[in-house]
Amino acid sequence: MNDTIAASRTSTRQGSLRSRSVELTGPAGRLEALLNGGAPDAAFAALVCHPNPEYGGTMHNKVVYHAMRVFNAPEWGFGWPVLRFNFRGTGRSEGKRDGKAEVGDVLAALDWLEREFKRPMVAAGFSFGSAMALWACCGPEKASHDVRALIALGLPTHADGRDYRYSFLRTATIPKLFVSGERDAFGPQAQLAEVTAAAADPKRLVLIPGADHFFTGHLEPMQKALAGWLKEQLP
Repeated sequence: MNDTIAASRTSTRQGSLRSRSVELTGPAGRLEALLNGGAPDAAFAALVCHPNPEYGGTMHNKVVYHAMRVFNAPEWGFGWPVLRFNFRGTGRSEGKRDGKAEVGDVLAALDWLEREFKRPMVAAGFSFGSAMALWACCGPEKASHDVRALIALGLPTHADGRDYRYSFLRTATIPKLFVSGERDAFGPQAQLAEVTAAAADPKRLVLIPGADHFFTGHLEPMQKALAGWLKEQLP
């Protein structure tokens, strides 16, 4: 479940702010990360988590990159600093892949982002990264970070022969946005509707017409859904 974009290594496209490499201290060792600097008066900082490394997912994934641009690039109107990182055992990040313990990597990234910028945060993820972000911010192991909004892109509800329910969202009152492709094979519409309906308010489910799990050919509608919701939730 991955599609990568090499251009995200430098983040030098017109309108975007330059990125720099940073190292985080995770529970399994060093985590490789990239920070796109934001405007000096940015109201929020953002974290974006990548898809499953078992299928080649890294922080350079194209959906992760395009989500980062919404938060960071001036043309979208936010200008926030944005952190992306590689989960344990991915790229130059230390440790061994686990499938569940990566929640601790998300918490370590939130720790770093909060210490670095001392401002409220928005946490987002794509596919496996969206599940880990939700668990980190709303699950049993959640820490007391100042996260004001959660965004789950392509949240998997059926993968590798298993169904995922996310019952912990029933008590999660942080504003939540779920954005998936109408044709997402890993998040069938009926299951996504059940997850959203069971989650505590406020929440919203947006299905991008004609899009698959990777938003192939539909990245801009995904970005517009993201930006529109953020402007409503965090005016």
